[in-house]
Amino acid sequence: MDTVALIRIGFYVCVAAAVIFLVEALYLTFVAPISRKRSVNRRLKAHNEGFAGEQAMVRLKAQRGILDKNLEVMGWLARLLIQSGLRITLSRFVAIAILLLLAIFLGLQLLTSLPTWVCALVAIVLGAAIPLQVVRFIRTRRQAAFTQQLPDALDVVVRSLKSGHPVPTAMSLVGREMSDPIGSEFGITIDEMTYGLELPRALVNLSERVGVADLSLLVTAVSLQSGAGGNLSEVLQNLSKVLRDRFQLRRKVRALSAEGRFSAYGLFILPILIFLAIYVQTPQYYTDAWQSPIFKVSIVGLCFWSLIGDYIMYKMINFKF
Repeated sequence: MDTVALIRIGFYVCVAAAVIFLVEALYLTFVAPISRKRSVNRRLKAHNEGFAGEQAMVRLKAQRGILDKNLEVMGWLARLLIQSGLRITLSRFVAIAILLLLAIFLGLQLLTSLPTWVCALVAIVLGAAIPLQVVRFIRTRRQAAFTQQLPDALDVVVRSLKSGHPVPTAMSLVGREMSDPIGSEFGITIDEMTYGLELPRALVNLSERVGVADLSLLVTAVSLQSGAGGNLSEVLQNLSKVLRDRFQLRRKVRALSAEGRFSAYGLFILPILIFLAIYVQTPQYYTDAWQSPIFKVSIVGLCFWSLIGDYIMYKMINFKF
C-alpha cells in the first residue's frame, strides 16, 4: 500500500471521527435538554398549566385514551397504546396506520414494477406491522424504565411510612418527587383514591395501565395488608430488595444471551438485505422466473421455514422471569 492510499484512509478516518463528534455535540446541545424536559412528571406539568385535582387526572387519562376505569374490558390494541404511555388515542393510531399504508402502496406503485396485488399486500403488512412494532418498542422501553424506578419508589414509600405517614401520603410522595413514567402513574393512582377508589382497586388499575408483572407483587402485598393488617413498611422493604435482585438477574441473563440475540438479528435481516441488493442491481433475476410455478412454491416455502426458524430463535433468546 503506497503513501497516497494511507493518507486517503487516514483522511476518511478523520472525517468519520469528525462527523461522530459533530453528531454528539448536536445531541448534547439540542436533544439532551429536550429529553430532560420531557422526563419531568407529566402530572406536575398539568398542575403547573392550571389543571388541578380531578381535572389533571381526567386530562392525563384523556390524552392516553383511558376512558374506562376497568381496563380489562378494553381490547389488546387499546391496552398496548395505554401501556406505551403515548398521548394518542386508538382512533388516531388507526388513522396514522391507514395513512402509512396508503403512502407505502403509492410509493411501491410509483417506484417499482411489482404487480398491484403485491404492492397492496406489502403495504397492508408494513402498514400494520411498522406502527405496532414502534408502539411495542416504546412500551418495552417504558416498562423497563418503570421496573428500574420501582424499587426506588418503594424505598420512598417505606421511609415515609416509617416516619408515621399514612399509605396514601407515602405514595403521593412518589407522584411528586419522581420523574416519569412512575411519577405520573403513581400520581394518577393517588388521584383515583382521592376521588373514590379504594387502594387495592387503584393499584390494580396502576398494574393494568403499566403492564409490568412486578406490580402484581405490590398489589398482593398491599391487598393482604389492607385485609389482614401487618407491618406494611417491612413488607415493602423486602419487596424492594426482591425486585432489585430480579432486576440484576435480568441484566445478567441479557448480557449472557447477547451473542445469541445479535446472531438471531443477523440471520433475520441477512436474507432480506440479500434479496433487496439483488433486486436493486438486477430486477430481472426475480421477474424473469416469477411466472414459473416452481419458483412461487419455493419462495413461499423459504419464507415459511424462515419464519419458523426466526420464531425458534426468538423463543431461545427470550427468557421469562
